[in-house]
Amino acid sequence: MSKATEIIPPELETEDEAYVIDRKAIAAILYAVEIWDQEKLFELMEPLHPADIADILEQINAYDRRRLIELYDKEFDGEILSELKESLREEVIAALKPSVLADAVRDLESDDVVDLVEDLNEPQQEAILDVLEDSDRAAVETSLSYPEESAGRLMQRETAWAPEHWNVGQCIDYLRNAEDLPEQFYHVILVDPKMKPVGNVTLGRIMGARREVMLRDIVEDLFKTIPATQDEEDVAYAFNQYHLISAPVVDESERLVGVITIDDAMAVLDDEHEEDILRLAGVSAEGSLSDKVLETAKQRLPWLAVNLVTAVIASLVIAQFADTIGQFVALAVLMPIVASMGGNAGTQSLTVAVRAIATKDLTGANVWRVIRREVLVGLGNGIAFALVMGGVGLIWFGSMTLAYVIAVAMVINLVVAGLAGTVVPVLLERIGVDPALASGTFVTTVTDVVGFFAFLGLAAVVLT
Repeated sequence: MSKATEIIPPELETEDEAYVIDRKAIAAILYAVEIWDQEKLFELMEPLHPADIADILEQINAYDRRRLIELYDKEFDGEILSELKESLREEVIAALKPSVLADAVRDLESDDVVDLVEDLNEPQQEAILDVLEDSDRAAVETSLSYPEESAGRLMQRETAWAPEHWNVGQCIDYLRNAEDLPEQFYHVILVDPKMKPVGNVTLGRIMGARREVMLRDIVEDLFKTIPATQDEEDVAYAFNQYHLISAPVVDESERLVGVITIDDAMAVLDDEHEEDILRLAGVSAEGSLSDKVLETAKQRLPWLAVNLVTAVIASLVIAQFADTIGQFVALAVLMPIVASMGGNAGTQSLTVAVRAIATKDLTGANVWRVIRREVLVGLGNGIAFALVMGGVGLIWFGSMTLAYVIAVAMVINLVVAGLAGTVVPVLLERIGVDPALASGTFVTTVTDVVGFFAFLGLAAVVLT
């Protein structure tokens, strides 16, 4: 076993780790790689889903990853590449032999190939496109011609469609004899003579109807088409909002060019959720656990620098009251409490607001109601904690005046935190800035500055 890879002992495993790959299985795989036992490796990898194999490749170090790929050789499945994090795909593709890469990619559907190549550098893109058949390459290049993160990039070109005047029997005969159907599909799309989608018929209804029944008589009530240029976030929202299973994609002439299925839409939704969480923490959405130290440090440095600037601003506020702090040391003990409570309250409101904006629940129609609610929540919590901290100040330092100062400052800062946590992301979204990326810094700055200014300003007036 490579000394560079640490395997967690089996006794540290817990019973509630559902869908987590058995550590003993990973250890056995790495041992097979270490002794270069290809037959044993095939035996261990055969029952694993491509997503599990991708997880293993992401969890082990680069040295073991390269050796595993080399030994796994022709058994390497294209689905594994689809399941890998984007940050790791280039490394894995570079480690594959050209012949293995060709076999792996040929079995993928067009949307998976597009997802695979769109973020690669040009030489690697060409390496993959060159192994495709001419028709498949043309389909992938057409999808790549659409804007990034659009429905055209997300769709698969393979579709199951039928003329709107067909009956069930004609459709079934066609489906049985067709050679270019998608590997998985849920609907047959009805089209008019101009290839414009006019309805969806589920496979269940087709199989449950008599042969002479017209397809137009068993279409689904809900039918939506997706413009090829529509942002993939809006596509994912439509699937989630209207409980779609699949939807046809149309070009500017409203002609059928592809189809998007629920698995791809939900993958986008999951990516957006993950991206929002990471951006709220000032972490790059492209990063992964397999990134190198220097690369990770470079990704995080810019927002740490921004936070340093905001911390300096808060410190400048404190510096204005240096004399007051010098006279009353208790202020230095208590002021971090006010700022910390405001920061946490602001983060709570901010998280709710950013999530509501992403799901389109926070709109111009209800924004003022939401702002009012968050301010009132801040007021209520502020009063509750004002009573607590007032009592702490009185018992700890024996000063009713100091207790009054921290109580009032607490109320002010939690009200401002609720206001800033909602207003800041809304304003950023209105001016076209991603609220998940920039809101945290602004809200933290506001709560720190207001907290310190309210507490120390009141102290300077009341205590001196």
